[in-house]
Amino acid sequence: MPIVAQSTETTDWVSRYADEVVAESERRAEGAKHDGAGAPVIVVASGLSPSGPIHLGNLREVMTPHLVADEIRRRGYTVRHLLSWDDYDRYRKVPAGVAGIDDSWAEHIGKPLTSVPAPKGSPHANWAEHFKAAMTASLAELGVEYDGISQTEQYTSGAYREQILFAMKHRGDIDAILDQYRTKKAPPKKQSQKPVDEAELEAAEGSGAADEDDGSGSAAGYFPYKPYCGDCGKDLTTVTAYDDDTTELTYTCSACGFSETVRLSEFDRGKLVWKVDWPMRWAHEGVVFEPSGVDHSSPGSSFQVGGQIVGLFGGKQPIGPMYAFVGISGMAKMSSSKGGVPTPADALEIMEPQLLRWLYARRRPNQSFKIAFDQEIQRLYDEWDRLAGKVADGSVLPADAAAYARAVGTAAGELPKTPRPMPYRTLASVVDVTAGAEDQTLRILSELDPGNPLAALDEVRPRLDRAEAWINTQVPVEQRTVVRAEPDAELLASLDDEGRESLRLLLEGLDSHWSLDGLTHLVYGVPKVRAGFSADAGPKELPPEIKVAQRTFFALLYHLLVGRDTGPRLPTLLLAVGQDRVRKLLGA
Repeated sequence: MPIVAQSTETTDWVSRYADEVVAESERRAEGAKHDGAGAPVIVVASGLSPSGPIHLGNLREVMTPHLVADEIRRRGYTVRHLLSWDDYDRYRKVPAGVAGIDDSWAEHIGKPLTSVPAPKGSPHANWAEHFKAAMTASLAELGVEYDGISQTEQYTSGAYREQILFAMKHRGDIDAILDQYRTKKAPPKKQSQKPVDEAELEAAEGSGAADEDDGSGSAAGYFPYKPYCGDCGKDLTTVTAYDDDTTELTYTCSACGFSETVRLSEFDRGKLVWKVDWPMRWAHEGVVFEPSGVDHSSPGSSFQVGGQIVGLFGGKQPIGPMYAFVGISGMAKMSSSKGGVPTPADALEIMEPQLLRWLYARRRPNQSFKIAFDQEIQRLYDEWDRLAGKVADGSVLPADAAAYARAVGTAAGELPKTPRPMPYRTLASVVDVTAGAEDQTLRILSELDPGNPLAALDEVRPRLDRAEAWINTQVPVEQRTVVRAEPDAELLASLDDEGRESLRLLLEGLDSHWSLDGLTHLVYGVPKVRAGFSADAGPKELPPEIKVAQRTFFALLYHLLVGRDTGPRLPTLLLAVGQDRVRKLLGA
């Protein structure tokens, strides 16, 4: 797709896709939807299935069109970001790791997600609403503006009745398209092997439509529509007859044996199979841009097949990238069918919305990346703060500036932010040592910069709360910092002259260096002074042995203060422990 001319020095991937979408929308202008003032509406789309926890990989399905829609909105266009909740999909299987459910939920397999009870203890009306609620709250916190529609409401209200009747009338044309991608039947000894599109759907497609076949296999012919049973409510049904003139449809249910004949022109308890449903919606909504995951984009997959079927409905296939997977530090590819998969709500417990938006904005959709729940989150925050500093002093590169701007706000304005964003690793170290005690936390943080002391903890919120949540939920108990109650008399008595002299120099300098920068200078300077160098000497002036001496000195301090070889950064730890207690534990 050609890109509207624009300097590559001032664009990022979002701007480039926005150029393409605007150009494509103008080409489709004649049949485009319009707002109340008569202006064309550019439609971008996302689809999410609330079949279980909606994870951070699914979030890319929303963030990619959101960022593009927001850029287009900044340019003054009217944009509709359509978020389709695929809550009329079948309940495929009982997901592992979801609190409040057990094997008894297996009896609901085959029903629409909105007909399955919510997990025990949930305040929500059904399974779909339970999992939609968490994602809805996260999207609001992330500043994502969208128009959500329920596919249950769309189908059961008859909104797609005309499209369903059209698909049934043109089932031969649809079948011919699908047949291009069906594999030949396997030899008799391999009769249990499924056709490729069924296997692909079950194994890969994250739309929630997995387990659906393409409607083939009926002795009466191909039908792209599957009713939900009028007795047991499941989709384990087979259409056995259909009359185009009367729209009378007969089906039987393999789950309960129920059978009935209905008039499809008046019947709203069923849905088109996925590979027909998706392109039908593209045409119905006039979608111009929609990304798709790698599982939708392989040869013969729903996106490729849909590109041919959409023309039957009088529409065009959306443009949009294939997006790569999102991982978690130390975890493999995510799947919502497995338990314990981090969700946007989990991420927003430990990081501010701006940081999470930035992780999606700075990488092109076809680039995979990881979201850190481990110690790596501290490095990510350091990187984010350095970027903010470059933006402030004007030294930032254009693409980085664009990603930053998309992270901190939208066309509607800036997201709420921490007034005084102290380093995340510092905040985490302090709440680790203080166990979250607010008076002690305020005391320590106010001493970090004596020239500009912190007046109240609200100045460092919500970042402080995120750091505390990270300590409490992601750091194992055995790695938490516990300050000694009494001095380690045995270790102090065993020190050699070098060790005792190092402690003496540190203790003598506490009063005059009691700030974060001052203590940093002091703890790094003691081994230099002990070796006959100035405390201000730079790395180039020092022999390699100094680094060894520093590590030895740091290990001694950690043992005397917290009984371990390592811990929070020493300057922060010293401030957290307090000068009087430091003197006591170091044998003063």
